[in-house]
Amino acid sequence: MTELVEASGARVRVRDTGPRDGDPIVMLHGIGRSLEDWAPQHEALPATHRVISMDLLGFGLSEPPPGPSTLARLATGVGDVLDALGVRRPVHLFGNSLGGAVALAMQAAHPERVQTLVLAAPAGFGQEVVLDLRLLTIPGLGHVLLRHAGPRTARRTERALFHDPSFVTDERVRHALRVAAQPARPAVFLDVVRELGTVRGIRPGWRCALLADVARDPRPTLVVWGDRDRILPAHHLRAARAALPHAQSHVFPDAGHLPQVERAAEFAALAVGFLDSAT
Repeated sequence: MTELVEASGARVRVRDTGPRDGDPIVMLHGIGRSLEDWAPQHEALPATHRVISMDLLGFGLSEPPPGPSTLARLATGVGDVLDALGVRRPVHLFGNSLGGAVALAMQAAHPERVQTLVLAAPAGFGQEVVLDLRLLTIPGLGHVLLRHAGPRTARRTERALFHDPSFVTDERVRHALRVAAQPARPAVFLDVVRELGTVRGIRPGWRCALLADVARDPRPTLVVWGDRDRILPAHHLRAARAALPHAQSHVFPDAGHLPQVERAAEFAALAVGFLDSAT
């Protein structure tokens, strides 16, 4: 079950499971996505933890914040949601794709709120990104592409996320269409994608600045990737290892951009082992 909480001047959709006094795990999805990308982990992670996933501000079924949407604003929104939920202790912050960059931004801005980081195919470690996202940065074209996304486009997008096509279910496609129909989605999506990238790929400026900020006060970190990722190529993991020399890493064979879904049990076991060793 999900709920709406008031945070950052918006109603934010949240799923909150496990004991309220449990060690908190907070999970953040990628651009244009929703908390459903972390749904298997609510069941796979230990019941002793408080497990929280959320639709980032303006994404999924959450409302947008006042003003433009930026990486920093998304990270602030995560903290505001935790305040609204009464989470005061440092959290284990999990992030996939854009959610990985948001997690890093939150750690850089508020390191006292973060115990550990688990990053699944995180944005921020290389220039290459799937063509569909690069096209959205072209003035005029982005709005057209987002406003005319139908069932065929939704299914093609879902197919790009997984190595195993059996994960591209009718239910996932229907949810993707519901998310795509949210009135604020195009503006928020384009704000973020244009801040972070151009038609040539992900901008280096924000990546270098963010990683420099993270390096000033690092946290125990695990970075994982699927070796068949078609959104952010798995060789970005080499850059992640160089930028975060303290981090552990793992590659899931025959997995795409959402290893926390496609390899749910293995992902949970790896993450729990990492948390146990880091705390």
